[in-house]
Amino acid sequence: MNAIQTVEREASYFDPILMANFIPFQLCAFGCQIQATASSEDAFETLQQYIFPSIPRFTNAGAAPDLRIQIEKAESQFRLYVNDSQVSASGELMSLVPDLIQRIDQTIVSSLKTLRAVHAGAVRLGDRVLLLPGYSHSGKSRIVAELLRRGANYFSDEYALVDDEGRIHAYPRPLLLRNGSPNRIPVLVQEHRIQGASAAAPVGWIMELQYHVDCAWHVSTVGQGEGLLMLLRHTPHVLAEAPDLLGRFQRVAAGAKCFTGRRMDAERAVDEILRLIED
Repeated sequence: MNAIQTVEREASYFDPILMANFIPFQLCAFGCQIQATASSEDAFETLQQYIFPSIPRFTNAGAAPDLRIQIEKAESQFRLYVNDSQVSASGELMSLVPDLIQRIDQTIVSSLKTLRAVHAGAVRLGDRVLLLPGYSHSGKSRIVAELLRRGANYFSDEYALVDDEGRIHAYPRPLLLRNGSPNRIPVLVQEHRIQGASAAAPVGWIMELQYHVDCAWHVSTVGQGEGLLMLLRHTPHVLAEAPDLLGRFQRVAAGAKCFTGRRMDAERAVDEILRLIED
């Protein structure tokens, strides 16, 4: 069985007309206008697939985009440009995708207006969201992938977006998994029949889990005040520049059971996570 497998396929807005003519396409993701184009068919298809494939595309928006993305092919090299500056180059087209996704993340998170971000994996279990705040390379994506395999709804493997009421909105980018490799592998939601979230939902659980090799499960319940601190530790925003953060995060933590501690590998950790939630 594939590591990520659930029931429903997410809608895709891949446009064959744009594909046939390499017409630059645009989309609006969380208030950020993104324009993308490429000089070859395979590069253009990659952009179509990996830039928020569930968000509708359009052309001729009129206003200048906030983010311009381009992939150029020169002989055997693909070059990724963001706002006319070269970001990376490789003979393998897919090697550019993690850098592409990361640049999109940075731009969107820094320009959010009505939402705020927490660096966290997020899935919905039943009618509530499980938040897994953590830094990069902490294994959030592996935990999220294992939860998805067991039927959770996908919100994000990197950023949880919080509205003014403390609810979480989906950030439907492709997952980036390492699978024991130093290189990140992009995983498309629609190719693995992952059930994506379609509406905001309140948080039921916040779990800050540190991975240790050969570690036993050692997780404790903590108060909602500590849950609030977890969110503040893992937000990319500066509190002084976003004074509404504290109130939002308090509302997130107010309805949540909070846990912190150490975990083992993703599969066994998810066994324990689901046991905690069921209890």
